[in-house]
Amino acid sequence: MSPLSILLVGFAMSTDAFAAAVGKGAAMNKPRLPDALRAGLIFGVIEAITPIIGWLLGRAASQYVEAFDHWIAFVLLGALGIHMIVAGLKPEEAEGEDSTEKSRHGFWALAVTGFATSIDAMAIGVGLAFLDVHIGVVALVIGLCTMTMVTAGIMLGRVLGNLAGKRAEIVGGVILIIIGCTILYEHLTAVG
Repeated sequence: MSPLSILLVGFAMSTDAFAAAVGKGAAMNKPRLPDALRAGLIFGVIEAITPIIGWLLGRAASQYVEAFDHWIAFVLLGALGIHMIVAGLKPEEAEGEDSTEKSRHGFWALAVTGFATSIDAMAIGVGLAFLDVHIGVVALVIGLCTMTMVTAGIMLGRVLGNLAGKRAEIVGGVILIIIGCTILYEHLTAVG
């Protein structure tokens, strides 16, 4: 994978976390930079760990699927991209009014949200296990992109609202589909 592809994967993986952060920022009472950085760090660390777990799972199975690994990466990236686009097009469910500010934005609430938005990064890790890529670099880029996007999303939440967050998720889905198609094209043209 080229450095640009790795950066695009990092960006794409962080868009769903960005969408969640914009929503959280819009719900928070005047979020401050330390609050946004804390949330960004929580999301970034979780998002950096999950592709490594996926990569380890994929490496364990790699000897059995080497002949069609590029198809696996293509299908996983395409499916995740489509899922992100569909999620971005769905209207957001309203949160209950009875929960308090602290419980909605505490460590465990942020960690659970971070894990929920990082499932796609684990699937990316599985797909990357079949490619010649250094997973540590990819995981670091994904984590840093997520930390940056979540921090910005929370700070911009009041201004942008949920609509921009959903659009970011759609863009991330399109990027994943393009990367999947590029991987498939590169492998199929290298065979001939």
